[in-house]
Amino acid sequence: MSRNELLIRPVVPGDALRWRELWDGYCRFYERSSDQADAIAEHTWKRILDPHSPVHAIVAEHALHGVVGMANYLIHENTATLSPVCYLQDLFVDPQQRAGGVGRALIDWLVAESARQGWSRLYWNTRENNYRARGLYDQYTPHSGFVRYVLNLPGR
Repeated sequence: MSRNELLIRPVVPGDALRWRELWDGYCRFYERSSDQADAIAEHTWKRILDPHSPVHAIVAEHALHGVVGMANYLIHENTATLSPVCYLQDLFVDPQQRAGGVGRALIDWLVAESARQGWSRLYWNTRENNYRARGLYDQYTPHSGFVRYVLNLPGR
């Protein structure tokens, strides 16, 4: 797949069904099962479309195959910088379209958008054993060395 055949753009309401298919694939990959999966997906989509929310999404649209990848990201303040930072929370490419530059195109768009908006940092997490994605991520920056701790609170 040629990167010239890809358009990276913010999501629009008409992307809802395809975004949801990619979102569901992402959740399966990361084993995010929940009895609230539908409610969480709907809530996330509503926040993405809300211009006042810090949650945003972009998609990679291929000229022939339609939307083949998505990235959800959050803009937030931070105590270590003078300007907001961008957290790339979810990135997923249709398995049939992988290794064609879609993930790189999505990240490159976020790098450029970070520069345009004056955000001080773009960062993301992945599983330690996600070697395929890490092969791409390591081309941008070395692993930070931080260990992430997560405390899930009941009922939320």
